[in-house]
This record gives sequence, C-alpha cells and structure tokens, in this order.
Amino acid sequence: MHCDTKPAELCKLVSELSMSDTSGCDLDPLLERLFKILQKVPSFRFMPKGAIIMFNPQNDPVRVAHYGLKPDWMSSDNNDELKDFRTPFYEQACIVPLSAAGAHQSSTSHICVLPLANNQQPFGQVLLFTDPAWTTPTPHELEFLSDLSFALSNSINRFMLYSAMHMRDMELEDAHTEGMQRLGTASEYRDNETGMHVMRMTNFACSIAKSMGLSDEQREILAITAPMHDVGKIGITDAILLKPGKLTNEEFDTIKSHTEIGGRLLKGSDSMHVNACEIALCHHENWDGSGYPAGLRGEEIPVLARVCAVADVFDALMSDRPYKDAWTLEKTVDFICSEAGGKFDPAVVVAFEKALPDILRIRELYRDEVIDPSQILHLPEQPYHEDRWICWDESLRVGIDAIDEHHRYLFDLVNDLIDVVANKLGARELSRVLKALFQYAAIHFKAEERMMKQYAYKRQDIQQHQHHLFVERMQKLQEELRHNPFVAQFEILAYLRDWLFTHIRDEDSQLSALAW
Repeated sequence: MHCDTKPAELCKLVSELSMSDTSGCDLDPLLERLFKILQKVPSFRFMPKGAIIMFNPQNDPVRVAHYGLKPDWMSSDNNDELKDFRTPFYEQACIVPLSAAGAHQSSTSHICVLPLANNQQPFGQVLLFTDPAWTTPTPHELEFLSDLSFALSNSINRFMLYSAMHMRDMELEDAHTEGMQRLGTASEYRDNETGMHVMRMTNFACSIAKSMGLSDEQREILAITAPMHDVGKIGITDAILLKPGKLTNEEFDTIKSHTEIGGRLLKGSDSMHVNACEIALCHHENWDGSGYPAGLRGEEIPVLARVCAVADVFDALMSDRPYKDAWTLEKTVDFICSEAGGKFDPAVVVAFEKALPDILRIRELYRDEVIDPSQILHLPEQPYHEDRWICWDESLRVGIDAIDEHHRYLFDLVNDLIDVVANKLGARELSRVLKALFQYAAIHFKAEERMMKQYAYKRQDIQQHQHHLFVERMQKLQEELRHNPFVAQFEILAYLRDWLFTHIRDEDSQLSALAW
C-alpha cells in the first residue's frame, strides 16, 4: 500500500492535531479532529468509529471519549464492540485483530492502536476501527501514525494539566464558602438537633427559584448561600432562642437582631459574600414594607432573599418549635398564598405553588423524624421521564415507602450526573452535582441507620459496613477526580449505577421485614 501524501503535508497534519484547543474537559472533540485529519490521507482506510482509552490507578482501561460509538452506559453487553477489549501496551502504532484483544466479534476484524504515554509512562490508547481489507500499513504510514500518537499524547497531557488546575481552582472556591456554610449549620444545630431545617429550606428555595425561571448562576449562588440565612442566630443567647413560651417585646427585638448580626458576619465584596449577606439581612423583609430590619418593600428586597423568605416560613410553620406545634399542610399553604403581596412577593408565591409537589418530596427526604417502616406516604406523583439513563421500576421497591422514595431520589441524582457527562456540561457542573449526590447519600444512610437502630434490625451491622465501603470508595474516586477527571468521571458513573441496583436488590430488599 503506497502513501501518496508527501512528508511535509503529513507534518502539517500532525501540527494541526497538536494545536487542538485543550481548554475544555471533554476529549470527544479531539477524537473528532483526529478523524478529520485521517480523512486527508487517501491511503488510510479507517472506519468512522473509534475511542480513547485511559488507564485508572489500578491500570484498568476506561473509555473516556468515543466517535461513532455509543457511550458505555448506553451500550448493552451484546452490541458493545469494545466490551472486554484489552490489549498489551504497544510502544509504537500498530494494527491488531479485535478477537486477539478479547473484544466482541463485529464487522470490523482489526483495530489500529495508537499508544499514549507521558515521559515513556503509558497512560492510555487511541483505538481506531479499520476497514477489514486494510490490515498491513506501510512503514511510512506506521511512522505517520506514531507521530500522531505522540501528538495525541501531548494534547491529552495538556488537557489533563488544564483540568487538574481547573479542579483545584474549584476546590479553592469551595473552601472559600465552606467556612461560611459551617457557621450557618452550627447556628442551626442550636435549635434543631438534626440540622435538617437548613437543608430543607435550601432545597425548597432552589425548587422555587427553578420554578421562577431564575438563571443557573443565580440558583447555584442560592444553593451555596441559602444555608447561611440564619447564621446571625449564633449571636442570640439560648435563653431567648430556645424559650418555649411567648417572647417579650424586648426578647423579640433581640431575636430580630439576628438578621443584622448575620449581615455583619457575612459582609464581603465578592459575589458570594454579597448574596449571602443580602439573604441573611433581608429574609425577614416583607413585600409590603412591614418587615425588618430596614422596612424594605417590593423589589428593594433582593430576589434571592424573597425566595428564601417563603422557603423559610413554609418549613418553620410545618415544623414543631419550642413555642408552637407544627401546622398542617393545608393551613400552611393557605397562609403563604394569603400573604402574596403582603409578606411575600406574589411571583415567588406563584412559583411556590407550582413547585409544591417537589417541595413536599424534599420535606419527606430531609425529615427530622425516624422513618416509620409501616407509614404510607401520600406524595404527589413524580413525572415519569422516558429519557432517563437508568430507570427506577417497581421491582426495586423494598416495601417501605420512605426508603423507596429515598432510592428514587438517588436514581434522579445519578441521572443528573450522567446528564452532565453526556451533555459535556463541564467540570464545575460535574462537581456541583457530585457534591449534591454525595451529601444526600450521607443523609440517606443516616436515615436508614436511625430506622434500623430504632427497630432493632438484625442486619444493621452489614448495612453500616456497606455504607462505609460506599463512602470510602466515593472518597477515593473524588480524589482521583482531582488528578484525572476524564477517567474518574466515568468510573464514578459506572460505580454508582452498579452499586445502586446491587445494593437495593441484594441488601435493602431485606428491609421489608421491618414493615411486617
């Protein structure tokens, strides 16, 4: 087979690949660019299918990019041509039979392997499907493929360096806000021993904001800053904060000062501090100007504070407090709707009513009380999404309504994570969704373990051990995400998908004994 393309032209093609943009966190465009370059060499006979494989810390291959193939999570065992594909690391580009590498049989009998290495240390391979009639490239063609292999190695190394730096930048941002959030949580634990109010209120607020059509950026800021709404309570004495009876006028004035204390604690010039300060300072301001501390009215009140006001009051009214019993749902919703244009922004109240099914679900998921295995939940029906990656079905029920709802929510969070990866939404969104999933998994485990302890479940030790292994594995994968997000994100998806089904069917299904 003779290559008609001149050496100078081949060098130019290699340079084209070397100049690929490496500012993103997605290798699919690089693979697509490679195929476009290969099409410019007439003698090459590649099929429009390929993948980039990278090795995890255990040296197992993980598919991190694909072209003309379905992602791993969309492929069944019978139609994934690269399933079980594993071949020794080659120092130079070569073409090998698919069957020799353990892959499933397909119309393609051979595959071109381009090795990826950094300082002579292998870290992956690019796999290109070849035309069945083209199995013996010339030495000149192999030399060009090896040059491409070298260029790809350099490009992917730059991708990994950029991604690692980007992940560290996000970690610094997280550390910047984590201290403030811990302060808010610490103040919450003083009058709510489970600390769930702040989580419920934050999730309520995010649901309302989504229903209002607030931007992704505003909702992300809200999710970070809403937990700090009552941080000023840290400056109120227990004698007043936890007083079971009616407050005197002087004591109520002291309670009201928590908004100004919070505003002073959170004061800062960056966007996060500004929004956190506004929420802490203004979440008791009223739409009609009758609130405190400044008597702001209407749109003088920052929009995120207006959202938090409704979310905070809803959870406060629906919860037991030292000075009152919980209200019924009907009475609470009627009160909030009646205060549209009074205490609350009418637009926020409309969004609250629209988001109520989601809000009721959140309230159950983040409950203060120990789960009652025999309780029948009457939650609004959740919409069914046919386009979900992994689907909940009735065979996964364990017979305890609250636990089943927890599991459905975990499925939703894993599907959200797959959406981020499938739609290439970037490292920031990946980190956000993964953090939410990991946080909720911890809440789910705690709720299960409180229930098992309350009802003397015989397999509690086994459950706790499995929960511990899950946390340990996820922590390791999150650490890997800092160094190589391309590999770690796909390993996280595969682990979560398999763990969910396995743990529910093999272990959680036995919880049904508690409902008898």
